[in-house]
Amino acid sequence: LTEHFGLRKEFARDGLVVLRDDASLELVISEPVPGFGTTDQLSIGAAPYHIGFIVDVPEVVDEIYVRLGSADVQLARPPRAIRGGWLFYCTIPGGIQVEVGCRSIPV
Repeated sequence: LTEHFGLRKEFARDGLVVLRDDASLELVISEPVPGFGTTDQLSIGAAPYHIGFIVDVPEVVDEIYVRLGSADVQLARPPRAIRGGWLFYCTIPGGIQVEVGCRSIPV
């Protein structure tokens, strides 16, 4: 997330990290814990949510997909048209699903 999406680590301790960017985003990621919200994250072995990064044009989605090919992520499928946008999903260390997409489909 720091290398490919411009976030910087502000704090890290005991399975918890706080990341921020220059647009006032604060992303807090922790190891799965029991009884968090309405689910037991330990029993499913991963976070029960995903985070998304929305970019302006499909070409940037494609560029990020290629760049992530050499990173420590699990890429499922290449970018494609889904729900009116151009996007892909990957899983980063910690079992967190990340969506990268734009709201328009390339022609």
